[in-house]
Amino acid sequence: MSALMLLDTPSLYFRAFFGVPESVTAPDGTPVNAVRGLVDMIARLVKDRAPARLVCCMDADWRPAFRVAALPSYKAHRVAEDGGDQTPDPLAAQLPIIDAVLDAVGLVRAGVPGYEADDVIGTLAARCAAEGGAVDIVTGDRDLFQLVDERGPVQVLYTARGIRNLQVMGEKEVAAKYGIPGRAYGDYATLRGDPSDGLPGVPGVGDKTAAALVTRFGSIEGILRALDEGVTDGFPAGSRLKLAAARDYLAAAETVVKVVTDIDAPELAELDDALPSAPRDPETLVALADEWNLGGPVNRLLNALAARA
Repeated sequence: MSALMLLDTPSLYFRAFFGVPESVTAPDGTPVNAVRGLVDMIARLVKDRAPARLVCCMDADWRPAFRVAALPSYKAHRVAEDGGDQTPDPLAAQLPIIDAVLDAVGLVRAGVPGYEADDVIGTLAARCAAEGGAVDIVTGDRDLFQLVDERGPVQVLYTARGIRNLQVMGEKEVAAKYGIPGRAYGDYATLRGDPSDGLPGVPGVGDKTAAALVTRFGSIEGILRALDEGVTDGFPAGSRLKLAAARDYLAAAETVVKVVTDIDAPELAELDDALPSAPRDPETLVALADEWNLGGPVNRLLNALAARA
């Protein structure tokens, strides 16, 4: 049994929004595809994985100031004309419904001003692992591979193939797939770049060179130290000059890519993350299910919760 399951909730509701047709609506015509999809995902996870504790981690800030200050290109391509993010309007309208349903069921939501859901996940995972607990992180974001740790164990349940066909990614799996030390995915991504987050990477450094560098030097910090010390051995042909030219980017990107694991905030101080066996607010949940055409998914989630009690 998993001691703690951490949901990258934005990743899941975006997946639900694009995976379930917008023709799925409430009686008034409002799209509820993301809500229904997310609730069904959680029901499936509870049924299949039987976690003891679960936290729905949220973005309180999708583009934190400390990351933008370090690297202005961070998610810059996602900024809308009004300065916000480019969340589709039909999805944005569903976010308050998602919050209300999760609250009525009794699933705890956790977000911290100035931080992304990734950072909440990193902090809660580190805290649980330090106490000797196992952690399952459910996400479609490969950035969170940097948190895998066989000592916890902390592993990622990767949703790229769907919630019914999760890929379990621990240290061994990350190492096998990318040819890097299992916990070094963040350094690897920094070197090769990630266009989805506005990370340019080091020009001329691709997957194989990035993997070789991380394997040889262990981290971005180790690479920069080797550059400072004049080390030449271990650098693939031509890569040393490319890395030296990208030194400023490497120093900045490390701050951007690294998931925060030590948030000290009241929002994370005392979380009632025990998985409920019955809804916290049954009357509100029934009203929400009726108003938004959520009877099927809500019942599936309640049945899954009751079955593990």
